[in-house]
Amino acid sequence: MTARRTLGVWCPDWPAAAAAADADLSPDRPVAVISANRVVTCSATARAVGVRRGMKKRESQARCPDLHVVVADPGRDARFFEPLVASVAEVIPTVEVLRPGLMVLPADGAARYFGGEEVAAEKLIDVIAAHGVESQTGIADELFTCAAAARHGRIVPPGGDAEFLAALPVGELNAEPSLVTDDREQLVDLLWRLGIRSVGAFAQLSPTDVANRFGTDAVIAHRAARAEPGRRPSGRMQSTDVVIEHRCDPPIDRVDAAAFVGRRLADELHRALMSAAVACTRLTVHATTTGGQQSSRTWRCAEPLTPEATADRIRWQLDGWLTGRAGERPDSPIATLRLEPVELVDSGALQFGFRGAGIPGGDGEVAERARRALVRVQGLLGGDAVRVPVASGGRGVAERVTLVPLGDELVPAADPSAPWPGRIPDPAPAVVLDTPVTVLDDEEEPVQVTSRGGFSAEPASVTWGSRRWVLRWWAGPWPADERWWGAAEEQVGTHARAQVLLEDSRALLLRYSRQRWTVEGVYE
Repeated sequence: MTARRTLGVWCPDWPAAAAAADADLSPDRPVAVISANRVVTCSATARAVGVRRGMKKRESQARCPDLHVVVADPGRDARFFEPLVASVAEVIPTVEVLRPGLMVLPADGAARYFGGEEVAAEKLIDVIAAHGVESQTGIADELFTCAAAARHGRIVPPGGDAEFLAALPVGELNAEPSLVTDDREQLVDLLWRLGIRSVGAFAQLSPTDVANRFGTDAVIAHRAARAEPGRRPSGRMQSTDVVIEHRCDPPIDRVDAAAFVGRRLADELHRALMSAAVACTRLTVHATTTGGQQSSRTWRCAEPLTPEATADRIRWQLDGWLTGRAGERPDSPIATLRLEPVELVDSGALQFGFRGAGIPGGDGEVAERARRALVRVQGLLGGDAVRVPVASGGRGVAERVTLVPLGDELVPAADPSAPWPGRIPDPAPAVVLDTPVTVLDDEEEPVQVTSRGGFSAEPASVTWGSRRWVLRWWAGPWPADERWWGAAEEQVGTHARAQVLLEDSRALLLRYSRQRWTVEGVYE
């Protein structure tokens, strides 16, 4: 699997460049931007005559009598940077501005379109140069590394982020203000005094030691130094201002009428999105009654919404509201419907690959037919009727699977990569149940789990359903303390699990909670 790549475009000394553009100065005029009577940014011509960051205003003017001095103005910086962002967005739509002077964007699609990462980077430099502004580009796997690579004008090979960062001085951890906190300067100073002079030396420290010794911001910096996976550029699409609003005349009080209008609005929305070459992955549906009541819900999907999927979500929301299944019914008919795209992506995301159709290892055509069939079932029965499993975090087998409605973002209820001490080891049971069972000893007395975590007697049989089964083998119990910090009503008391082998060679996973046993899973 290829690494995700990020491309950064950096305009050096941007506050000074924006100040020069605002004053219509010639490119060779030295410029310094000050804040609190000290230089925060200066142009290359100013540095050539000795002006440096941190200098007092009077000292900088003494070194360069021709220096043009202006007060820092973030609004001015953003105002003059906006045309550059718009020009880049015309070439590659998804752009995220980290700060005026630095923007990042996903490099994968740009490299495929232009025929390579270097070609894409050169294209963006030409776009910026058309505005009379100098720029540098950098490409890397991770966002933090990309920002550093842009400042150095480097294209880091895939998988080479950690090696590239290792050679940089430790001060690079604080070089990009948009990616650091106010505590980063103190961290860098402390690392320097401890003899840690490079990013690589900091990365070699144990994550546990860093967390215990330095604090939260150091953990973030340490993850960046180790080039651990983080977020990709969230992107900013070109402004489309696509909002579809419909005033219902007459007002709607029936689900079938709402579904009819929703279908028409979905088609209208997607025609507008197609004309803007974008697709919607997160949509907010607003409904307002004649009495002023409102229903608003944001739908987010892993794949861009099609007209059919949009219409289905409108119908599901209004059906639940008008019938009262989603809560209190409205006291009057619906007067206004509004569709508002919240998150947009490049329309190329609508194209499926030749194989797989998003299903690992599956044949594209077969997988796509199966998906369409499930979508039809979902359209008939409702949004929550068809669910797909997602690996989740938890200790019990049922907790380690999250069922997500088909089409929604595959987000687990809990992080599966967390430690989860005391969780059931692999292999997991093939069948997940929650049925009561009675564990008996040789004298047919119920077996409990004591407060000390052991069996009250040796298990000999279980009564499951209408039959009693003799045990050939058992293991456990394994106590599990959960929510002991909560209120009394949240605490589950003695909680344990055990494994037993029945006389017919079936293995069961039993759970003991609130003084009763249940079959949690069956091994096959």
